Amino acid sequence: MLIRKAEFVKSSPALKDCPKPDRPEYAFIGRSNVGKSSLINMLCSHGSLAKTSATPGKTRLINHFSINGSWYLVDLPGYGYAKVSKSMLREFDRTIIHYIGKRDSLCYVFVLIDSRIPPQAIDLEFINTLGSLQIPLTLVFTKIDKTTQRERNSHIQALKDKLLETWEELPPCFYTSTITRSGREEILDFIEECNREEAVQNKEA
Repeated sequence: MLIRKAEFVKSSPALKDCPKPDRPEYAFIGRSNVGKSSLINMLCSHGSLAKTSATPGKTRLINHFSINGSWYLVDLPGYGYAKVSKSMLREFDRTIIHYIGKRDSLCYVFVLIDSRIPPQAIDLEFINTLGSLQIPLTLVFTKIDKTTQRERNSHIQALKDKLLETWEELPPCFYTSTITRSGREEILDFIEECNREEAVQNKEA
């Protein structure tokens, strides 16, 4: 997929404030500081489309970006550690689950996982929550250039093995680096194919 135009549309504090659900939508989410904003900027070949920060929990709203005028890329608040109050964290969680569970135009949730570290309970919990809600999702392993191949593969396999204790089949997986741009074409091709399928389904409806 060629990204010809990527532009910020709006930030929404809740589902009711989001843009009209009139096109396919792909949401990106992960534990705080997993490299989500950098990945979004890499996908869109735009250095500052999504705001990056060294401070975990920077994204606190549902951020919509229009891609090629035909689909939305959505930057969701990170889950887990953030330098905010517990009550605000609970509000973030409610906002996220409400959006994911009720957004009719949402095609896939891309869950970002830090490949440098062993499986985290909070990641597994969130993935299993999406599974219980029957939300289509993919796993995106980030920062694959930041550790040795052996260590990275060990962490990734451990997470997969943990999921397979309860999942019959793993979701699609992508392996990314914002430095080498690994995984970019694979993710964009996946989205392009989903958009084609969505268009066919809408035409037949």
